[in-house]
Amino acid sequence: MTARDILGSGLLLVLAAGSWYLSQSLSKGEVEVTSTAAVRNGFYLRTARILGTGDDGRFLYEIKADFAEQVADDLIELQNVSIKYSPGSEFPWRLSADTATISMEQNYLVLEGHVIATSSAAFSGKVTEIRTQYLELDLGEYRAKTDRRVQVRIGSQSLTATGMLALLKDNQLTLVSNVNGKFVP
Repeated sequence: MTARDILGSGLLLVLAAGSWYLSQSLSKGEVEVTSTAAVRNGFYLRTARILGTGDDGRFLYEIKADFAEQVADDLIELQNVSIKYSPGSEFPWRLSADTATISMEQNYLVLEGHVIATSSAAFSGKVTEIRTQYLELDLGEYRAKTDRRVQVRIGSQSLTATGMLALLKDNQLTLVSNVNGKFVP
């Protein structure tokens, strides 16, 4: 064996040891990052659809969202939301909002940003529209409330107020304060 062969073999041995060391250090880092990220972030869905039933087992609501993400152990945040609420009842509603947060038990929903709720059968059988920036919806109790500014249109009549409580199943609406209205005969 010549000096050149010994030098070549030594160089190959050093390169092999270096590549083994590098592959071991990189593979350990990847496993840790992947497992930590999965636990921290929960789940997410694109084009999500959630169906819910009432206590009696009947269809109660359908929620569609462009994006859904688990933000805490018991909360799911939805983006660009549309809801068909109580479609089989006497007073069905359609709601939409920029974002919504729903509990994992799916009994409570908080809508935020350009919230619009409409019904063609509620309140004197006229088209009813409720607009606000924030709305809390108790899905099982058919109750919607807000402490923020709200605009209510029933047919050609329009009311604005600060705060509202709507008992959707009973077809009752209570405006809390600063009520102003416009009534056209």
